Amino acid sequence: MFSVGFQTLFYKETLRFWKVATQTVAAPILTAMLYLLIFGHVLEGKLEVYPGVSYTAFLIPGLVMMSVLQNAFANASSSLIQSKITGNLVFILLPPLSHWEIISAYVLASVVRGLAVGAGVFVITAWFAHLSFVAPLWIIVFAVLGAAILGTMGVIAGVWAEKFDQLAMFQNFLIMPATFLAGVFYSIKSLPPFWLAVSHVNPFFYMIDGFRYGFFGQSDIAPWTSLAVVSVFFVVLASVAVNLLRRGYNLRH
Repeated sequence: MFSVGFQTLFYKETLRFWKVATQTVAAPILTAMLYLLIFGHVLEGKLEVYPGVSYTAFLIPGLVMMSVLQNAFANASSSLIQSKITGNLVFILLPPLSHWEIISAYVLASVVRGLAVGAGVFVITAWFAHLSFVAPLWIIVFAVLGAAILGTMGVIAGVWAEKFDQLAMFQNFLIMPATFLAGVFYSIKSLPPFWLAVSHVNPFFYMIDGFRYGFFGQSDIAPWTSLAVVSVFFVVLASVAVNLLRRGYNLRH
């Protein structure tokens, strides 16, 4: 179905992050663990977001999904900007690879990294609370789709940026705020009207809320609505990414 070139690029991108797994996998797991220890210790027993669900149990899916999203973005974006700066991007552009094969290889590798980190976070944090799996299919769908979306955003950011400073700006002023304001640590129903409205236009919220629904069968938005929003967002981003690659934006000089 895919060419040898696609398989090679996918293997290269997967091997790239796995060779430094201490930095790309273990470090994010440790960060999520610290979030759980701090917020869980402070708010456990003092806040019940969903009926019958402890705060620590509520927090764990949010931390897992946050780790999936952030690391999927980091994988594609850091690889592209590094290739541009070191000048070896030409070895990806010269082979007879279609735009869809290039973006698919980068996004699929990002999904692998995001899911690997998310699985690690879940294994470590699941010991701290009892978690149910009411709708496991929703968990898988939103985890994979969320990782694919952030991998696609990583491709767009990597193509757009010309130096690490610009990439850091993209991550610090877009990815991080959108993630933290997506209901990782709280339910948006507790927000005042203005921030509630902001949350409803944040696609990251629908990814996390739909993912959390798979565990508890409870969410702030119906999962089918979240799936529709997330799917449309993915199609739009994929179209933008493919168009940038087709035009050679910031890639050919």
